[in-house]
Amino acid sequence: MAKPTKSPGLPDWRQMPANGDPAIQARGFDAWATMLAELPEEGRAAAKLAQQLAAESAKPGATLLLASLFGHSPYLTSLALAEPQAMLTLLRQGPEVLLDQTLADLRKIAGKAAADELMQPLRQAKRRVALAVAVADIAEIWPLERVTGALSDFAALVIDTAMAATLRDAAARGDIDLPHPEQPCLGSGFVALGMGKLGARELNYSSDIDLIMLFDQEVVRYRGRKSALECYVRLTQQMVRLLHEHNADGYVFRTDLRLRPDPGSTPVALSMAAAETYYESFGQNWERAAMIKARPVGGDIVAGKAFLARLTPYVWRKNLDFAAIEDIHSIKRQIHAHKGHGEIAVEGHNLKLGRGGIREIEFFAQTQQLIAGGRDSRLRAIGTVEALNALVATERLDPATARELTADYGYLRKVEHRLQMANDEQTHSLPGDAAGIARIAAFLGEPDAASFRAKLLALLHRVKTHYDALFAEAPNLGSDQGSLVFTGTDDDPETLATLQRLGFAQPADIAAMVRGWHFGRYRAMRSERAREKLTAIMPSLLEAFSGTGSPDEAIRRFDLFLSLLPAGVQLFSLLQSNPAVLTVLAELLAAAPHLADSLAQNPALFDSLLEYAETPPDFAPERLAASLARQLGSARDFQDVLDWTRRWTGELRLQVGIGLLRGRLDGAAAGRALSSVADAVLAELLHHVQAEFAQAHGAIPGAKLALIGLGRLGSRELTLESDLDLLLLYEHSAKAQQSDGKRPLTPGLYFARLCPRFINAITAMTGEGRLFEVDMRLRPSGNAGPIASDLQGFGDYQRKEAWTWEHMALTRARVVTAAPALAKKFNALRLAVLGSKRDPRKLLANVADMRRRLAQAKPGKSIWSLKHHRGGLVDIEFITQYLQLRDGHAKPAILDPNPLLALQAIRDAGCLPGPDADMLLDAARLQGDLLALTRLAGADAGKPTQWPPALAKRLPALLGEPDLERLTLRLEAAQAAVYQLYDSLVEQPAAPYLSLADMIGGSHNSGDQA
Repeated sequence: MAKPTKSPGLPDWRQMPANGDPAIQARGFDAWATMLAELPEEGRAAAKLAQQLAAESAKPGATLLLASLFGHSPYLTSLALAEPQAMLTLLRQGPEVLLDQTLADLRKIAGKAAADELMQPLRQAKRRVALAVAVADIAEIWPLERVTGALSDFAALVIDTAMAATLRDAAARGDIDLPHPEQPCLGSGFVALGMGKLGARELNYSSDIDLIMLFDQEVVRYRGRKSALECYVRLTQQMVRLLHEHNADGYVFRTDLRLRPDPGSTPVALSMAAAETYYESFGQNWERAAMIKARPVGGDIVAGKAFLARLTPYVWRKNLDFAAIEDIHSIKRQIHAHKGHGEIAVEGHNLKLGRGGIREIEFFAQTQQLIAGGRDSRLRAIGTVEALNALVATERLDPATARELTADYGYLRKVEHRLQMANDEQTHSLPGDAAGIARIAAFLGEPDAASFRAKLLALLHRVKTHYDALFAEAPNLGSDQGSLVFTGTDDDPETLATLQRLGFAQPADIAAMVRGWHFGRYRAMRSERAREKLTAIMPSLLEAFSGTGSPDEAIRRFDLFLSLLPAGVQLFSLLQSNPAVLTVLAELLAAAPHLADSLAQNPALFDSLLEYAETPPDFAPERLAASLARQLGSARDFQDVLDWTRRWTGELRLQVGIGLLRGRLDGAAAGRALSSVADAVLAELLHHVQAEFAQAHGAIPGAKLALIGLGRLGSRELTLESDLDLLLLYEHSAKAQQSDGKRPLTPGLYFARLCPRFINAITAMTGEGRLFEVDMRLRPSGNAGPIASDLQGFGDYQRKEAWTWEHMALTRARVVTAAPALAKKFNALRLAVLGSKRDPRKLLANVADMRRRLAQAKPGKSIWSLKHHRGGLVDIEFITQYLQLRDGHAKPAILDPNPLLALQAIRDAGCLPGPDADMLLDAARLQGDLLALTRLAGADAGKPTQWPPALAKRLPALLGEPDLERLTLRLEAAQAAVYQLYDSLVEQPAAPYLSLADMIGGSHNSGDQA
């Protein structure tokens, strides 16, 4: 140690609280005696030290000091035993001298020692400073500002010493040049900013130190082979290891670098230019609050001060709008938003974050500084007490309130220090039991636990009253479930608990995700207004996700949505003013991944959500056609037509999906709506393709083209995942030899080229996605045939060559768009073909044979394979189509393309007993509803285990069942009844005639008509 300095006079140790735990006090004295007895074994100097210590510690005052340390703090006991020389100085000359000597010793090696030589000296210095400060604090020799100032100044010296050593080592390696090698930090451009309590010289007894490590890229002289950034990151890591690492000598300071800009995605050291860009572009109000207390504590102090001076306009804004003030209020207000949450108590109360605690006093001052400090520089104080005094000086706070808050702040910090001194723990919470409260009361020198309890409760209520009065008009930004605070870099334990109560399975991941939004990592979050708006809606957003049943999945899909969004202000403003939209969005994200993916890939579809929330859509065909025509009326070119038809269709598909999810549409209504959308867009697109084609090739006089829908489009049963089964038919005058354009074509070639263009216009991928997948296999001769067929030739084929399965497909054929005369001809042709009289035995054989082949190709192993499982939709459609072909010649009313309408007509015509028809109708509706709803999860979600949990939870209720088990039983019963009817109506009667069945093969494809 350095040469002893003159003692300022020994303190009166009688101020030390001696009434500690007798048992641990006795163990402390026993260990002290053992240490004194063993010291002489280390040599003559140690023997002399033992004699001196024995003499000093026998004095009455010293005995009181030791009794206080040993009886209240195992940690301080360990320091006294580890530092006998320091204890001798303390007993003889007091804590002031011990502190001065320790700092003097440390300054002697600062800037001279290599980094690996500092591990032991720094840790020894920490033990001695901790001992000196603790004794001065417990004996009430120093006021609060001297206690926290001594801890803060020691931390700054340690940081500066460690930085000097790492800089010296880097220079020795040739990585950098130092302007002043004898003073490595001077002019180095490398600086540590102390944040929080370190920056404000308010460090608590067992505090972490919060640092931001910066280098000035215009000043540093990097000479290495890689990059300056890598160099200063490595130096920072070395410095942190010197302070943070635990070894046999202990540690110096736990070091936290997470207050730097966006710590989740930035290195531990930043260039000043990068930091300035971040603060000016993405800085949040909580970071402005943190910057109030920033000061250079190590390294190039001049460069650090210049950096903070450049940040002055960011920290101290002259003009704040309402949204910014609201966001500032939310920094602390969110913590206490829940009524009853964090109520004042003694046992277990958090003196830092709890109601009436230290943070409320700090924020009482800081929020007012942020709001008014830009216009009044007198408010730019760095410390809490200084800030309170500045508020008084600027007439923003009455002196009596300031005096109360200052005194209460001092007492709370005193209690906090005692809590931490006991075991060197970074804790702020009082013990949770009466015995623990009694121990801390004794350590504070209070008369008894009851007195301490009454004093503390009065203080906490007083602080809370002042704080609540300041924020009385602030908006409520919290959740009824509890704390929701996402400022800073640490997880707030109460917020994690709230997220868990809201149903989030991984609350820490969710909290990190939300903080990432606030750091501006996404384009939508880069404006300050967007982040302020997000703060305002966050509680509502999380509660909406909570209500979906799959909150983790919902918020992750929202995260994807945000990542693709070009801007956020409009969205967040809309969600804030339209809670219904927020609810719909949350449900969609959680339960309908297919639609949520569409929304994420095309955020412009969000307008559709708003429209749906405000006005449920009208899917009447004439309204849809008019809507699309208006939208395409201003198209500049054919590319606009392709893009806008896709966007329009996507918006309406999204609205249908929402209607299904919310129970406003059943499967049949959704099928009709989606089919009407397809009709409108296909008709409009065909018109534009024809017009585009005619510019080069003209038109064929008198020619007409019909678009026929088959399969689910024809029966108006489209789902969200359906392909389109299409057929194109044309007719022309026998006199028309060629088209009348600049490049004329013969009729056959004309339609052979026009129709593929139309199909390509449907299926082509543009910036807005693909409109539909198209299946043309149901045309004559399947994939081997031409894209378009002449109507007369099609009729001849159907009458003379078509297989039974092709007539079954024709039962679901419907004109999507055509000239009225051509549509009339097709409808007549269809009825004539389907109404032709058939050999009932061969019909049975063909239907049964095709169903067997289809069952082999697609067996439908689970009941949730709603189309192909026996008794599923395919069986219902085969029964319906069989009856239509069997009885259509006598009762043409049963030839409706829609199976539900056809079954009703079959029942009414007496072609099937009423109970059987009703059973089929019920089974068809049930499975049609299920098919439509499960398609919300995507085409591959064929069983409940593949559904999003939110959809699985919601789906039974949409079908009138209490749970999935009851719904499963209902489905099984329906499928069993359908299959039984199919077996009795088709399978068994067909058995004797199967030899009569057509051999399905060649160029024909049996297809999947379901």
